[in-house]
Amino acid sequence: MAVVSLKLPDELDAQLNEQARRRQLSKSELMRRALKAFLQAPMDVNAPAAPSACDLLADLVGCCEGAPADLSSNPEHLAGFGER
Repeated sequence: MAVVSLKLPDELDAQLNEQARRRQLSKSELMRRALKAFLQAPMDVNAPAAPSACDLLADLVGCCEGAPADLSSNPEHLAGFGER
């Protein structure tokens, strides 16, 4: 078996330690499984790595009835905002 060395940021190492503990696996075994899953996943170069804010809020688009059509683009609608 080949040996690979890599440097991880402290936060990522902490997450790796936690997941290995929860799954009762060594860090090496967890990393092997994660790398195998990543390499076996279909590669779609056009797919975003994570959903966009628009994707996450899609169910809220158009939920304000009776609002001005230019609510998001007209600075006049922000007059007095945050002054309380």
